[in-house]
Amino acid sequence: MNDFEVHTSSGTKRPTHPLPQLEQVELKGMLDWLSAYGADAQGGVTRLLYDQAWCKAQHALAEKMQEKGLAPEFDQSGNLYGTLHGRGMGSGTGMEEAPIVTGSHIDTVVHGGKYDGAYGVVAGVLALEYLQKHFGAPKRTLEVVSLCEEEGSRFPFAYWGSRSITGVSGLEDVQHLKDQEGITFAQAIRDAGFGPNSSYRTASHTYGAFIELHIEQGQILERLGHSIGIVSDIVGQKRFSITVSGEANHAGTTPMSWRKDALAGAAEMITAVRNIALEAGEPLVATVGRITADPGVGNVVASRAVFSLDIRHIRQESIDRCWHNMLQEFSRIAAEQQLGLNWEEHLSVTPIPMNDQITSDIRDICEVEQLSYIHMPSGAGHDSQIFQPACPTAMIFVPSHDGISHNPLEYTAEEDLMKGFRVLVQLLYKYGYGS
Repeated sequence: MNDFEVHTSSGTKRPTHPLPQLEQVELKGMLDWLSAYGADAQGGVTRLLYDQAWCKAQHALAEKMQEKGLAPEFDQSGNLYGTLHGRGMGSGTGMEEAPIVTGSHIDTVVHGGKYDGAYGVVAGVLALEYLQKHFGAPKRTLEVVSLCEEEGSRFPFAYWGSRSITGVSGLEDVQHLKDQEGITFAQAIRDAGFGPNSSYRTASHTYGAFIELHIEQGQILERLGHSIGIVSDIVGQKRFSITVSGEANHAGTTPMSWRKDALAGAAEMITAVRNIALEAGEPLVATVGRITADPGVGNVVASRAVFSLDIRHIRQESIDRCWHNMLQEFSRIAAEQQLGLNWEEHLSVTPIPMNDQITSDIRDICEVEQLSYIHMPSGAGHDSQIFQPACPTAMIFVPSHDGISHNPLEYTAEEDLMKGFRVLVQLLYKYGYGS
């Protein structure tokens, strides 16, 4: 659904009212406050879906939303909404239009940074507080969502928050999944106080539009000297677990040529991943970020090896061709070394273009605010690619210092954070308060 209509006076690029005292917003302070939930000794943040740090952070955010004048509400998945109710102005039917929603996710990778996801959530809360304080109730309901999960760091399933909201996935699709400690998704959601037996409403929710403010997690904006990235489209992804099966045997008495070494076979396959990706050329990327071996003993030939595989590109046909070539090579290696080969696909997301009208409005705001901007694709996956098929969606990027992300050194200067915040506030003002 790409048509997007808001009742605004779109003939002017300037908001009806100036935005006073915007520089006084305590954006960095609230980011620092949120980063304390899950702070680790390495200086990073670890908040995994439904773990203790995650639960404390999400409930603390609910209290913060209430303090800021928003109406907080959880759903059964653990997504948290803070609503600034509109005055009920519908589209001639007497019914309230679906809300304009901003936000992002609060879960992190292990030892991650404090800006990824959290920036969009904090900025959304403070944007709605600011608008209510200076302009009162909007004509159209505005909402911020703190999505429960995006990263896929605890369970081998990403975008659970946005997938559950849009109806793309339900608990039946994920309840059997296990984390590295053997805890099932069904147990984790229940222990966190959510799930179908909780008192919260179902996750299904209709948005009029979704706008995600996010750090770039790359070097393009900083290297090219731009303040704002207007996302044109988001890469597609495939994620797999590849299992290689061999035969455990004595490391000293088993000749090399007689071995069925699962770890050696996996190593050759991983090398093939890199070679095939390099041959395909940019912007295709392929990553093996995790590998485990059984029995995991130094003097025993490995009987089993499991490695992850992540493939990304802005064109679906390139992703599919790369995976086909890799699977052919994996099969050849397994056959030559007398190994078993199995694979499981955990994620398949097609490349998604962002909404033309909203991105055009973002561009207009940047020009009025005299902010340097570029249109650019996102090489990282985001919840916006899940929302776009369900509602008009757009993303706004701000620079990441040295392009570092998923790392305690992740950093964006306060000045850059505020520039992105200004764009978000202007956009929400246009859609929520426009005549």
